[in-house]
Amino acid sequence: MNEPATPHRIAALDLVRGVAVLGILAVNVFNFAAPDSAVYSPNLPEPGSAADSQVFGAVLLLFEGKMRALFTILFGASLLLFVERVDERGDDGTRLQRRRLGWLALLGYLHFALLWDGDILFLYAVVGFAALALRRAEPLPLVLAALLFFTFWQGAGAALFAQPVSTEAAVRAGTASASQATVHAQIVAEARMNDASDLAEARLGFVDQVWSRLSDRPWLPLSLAVFVFGETFPLMLIGMALFKSGFFSGMWSQRRLWQLAGAGIGAGGGLTLAFVLWAHGQGYPEFAMQLAIHFLLGFPHLLLALGYAALLVLAAPRLLTSRLGQRLEAAGRMALTNYIATTVMMSACFSGWGLGLFGQLGEAQVWLLVPLVWLLILAWSEPWLARFRQGPLEWLWRSLTEARLLPIQR
Repeated sequence: MNEPATPHRIAALDLVRGVAVLGILAVNVFNFAAPDSAVYSPNLPEPGSAADSQVFGAVLLLFEGKMRALFTILFGASLLLFVERVDERGDDGTRLQRRRLGWLALLGYLHFALLWDGDILFLYAVVGFAALALRRAEPLPLVLAALLFFTFWQGAGAALFAQPVSTEAAVRAGTASASQATVHAQIVAEARMNDASDLAEARLGFVDQVWSRLSDRPWLPLSLAVFVFGETFPLMLIGMALFKSGFFSGMWSQRRLWQLAGAGIGAGGGLTLAFVLWAHGQGYPEFAMQLAIHFLLGFPHLLLALGYAALLVLAAPRLLTSRLGQRLEAAGRMALTNYIATTVMMSACFSGWGLGLFGQLGEAQVWLLVPLVWLLILAWSEPWLARFRQGPLEWLWRSLTEARLLPIQR
């Protein structure tokens, strides 16, 4: 997630990454705290309060999908930045990047096996190999290929979910046939069984949880990579195109950045808000929410992510002179360490080997933890980097990539 520690870091990129790593927790916290169905609705697996629905709607509007898209775009940009920096010193950047991705895949799989099903590091490593093959393409072809692939993925995904969503709508409207009602009841029953399985596993001790993941679903990281390849790959290509065009390094005019910020936040925000209002009024129906979060909101997510990025790049010159901006930049330089650290903290709160709060709190209560973790990340990242060259996991990853023990102290 971080490019090499060199004097040529792009501060704006680190700043945006710092915002993204904080924002991702705002969404992931629901997955840490409750069964998977809670990611799609505040009324699953049990009905939530009005406050739960309001918090869920706000997260859906501001963070869901947007932070993931932003993080993926940044990863694509960092792929090329790493290669460029290594090439500049006379080494083979592409060869070293491939090795780097291989180690990231291992780190990601260990993250999955030891701590959490929701790992994205393995996914980024796998998709990163494919994106790296297009490293020499120009920005415009990269963007066109990305948009074409992204559109195809959305259409195919929507077709996949069309039947259960239409059946759900018919059941809710009271117009479903007997066969439709039976099929819907079976799908819902299976989903609630999965919720019960998630709850039972979350109550296990650490060793039993690890064994459960490795024995029941050892291929989950790979299947996730296949399922979301159509989203992740195009977003990485867009990140590569932005990097090549000088988006993060000050080569875009302020007018162009303001246009992107206005269009992205205006169009993406407007479309997302319209959906949130509809979904809130409907009580966040389970399968319609799955369709929207995974596919139909793909372009609004992308537009808002680009709008956020443009706004942060515009603000970077001033923001980076402030204490908040410097702490956000430091958090972005330690994104890998902070990403894993949030997993450890959240697992300690909700897993059976920790406080055991899994499934016991509503969305509004769970989200109270998010600002606290944000403060911890902002508080520790900058002091660490004042003494050390990189975050601890960034240093480990880079040492493994270089096949030598690198200095870490300043």
